[in-house]
Amino acid sequence: MSEQLSVKIYTLSTCSHCKATKQFMGDCGIKFTFTDVDQLTGADRAAILEEVRTFNPKCSFPTIVIGEKVIVGHKEDEIKEALGI
Repeated sequence: MSEQLSVKIYTLSTCSHCKATKQFMGDCGIKFTFTDVDQLTGADRAAILEEVRTFNPKCSFPTIVIGEKVIVGHKEDEIKEALGI
């Protein structure tokens, strides 16, 4: 991976697939930011949900944004491919 891609994950704190995705990213040494959407309230939550829908209209989790690529769900092979690892 020659350049550092921006990696953002939209998750739910109670979601096993979300936890597995964060664990996988950490195990691979990938720097990422994440938002546990269910921990937000009010306008913050509404704004993040709107943001998630721009990437994933079904608004399911995890929604992973790697550079320009969007991956929905815990799909290690697709994540590795998007990251070039």
